Amino acid sequence: MTNTTRNLLAASLALGMVLGTSSAMAKDPPKATDHAAMTHADTHDSAEPVTDSWITTKVKTDLLTSKNVPGTEVKVETVNGVVTLTGTVASQAEHDKAVRVTKGIKGVKRVDATGLKVAAASAKR
Repeated sequence: MTNTTRNLLAASLALGMVLGTSSAMAKDPPKATDHAAMTHADTHDSAEPVTDSWITTKVKTDLLTSKNVPGTEVKVETVNGVVTLTGTVASQAEHDKAVRVTKGIKGVKRVDATGLKVAAASAKR
């Protein structure tokens, strides 16, 4: 993906987040019945939806513009400054970089990456 394409995707995402609602503000009830499988975002409502929306947008934009991170494959939710990353990445290096990029965003209190799986690890099972 070229830098121009990444920048256009990032700008489109940011605009969509500004015009729409974030998942933290208009959240569907969790579908999981196994509480162990639920993420922080599934079990908490946000007391800071505007800040959380900004953090979600910033994390998603930074993931989309980072090399070696499949930003389109990572779902981002933020509740009270706790960012939950879910999805599948190709390698542990991509997983670690996504977490590192997320931790570097101002306002992020904690990163919950328990739902961010590594495809190579899943394939070996």
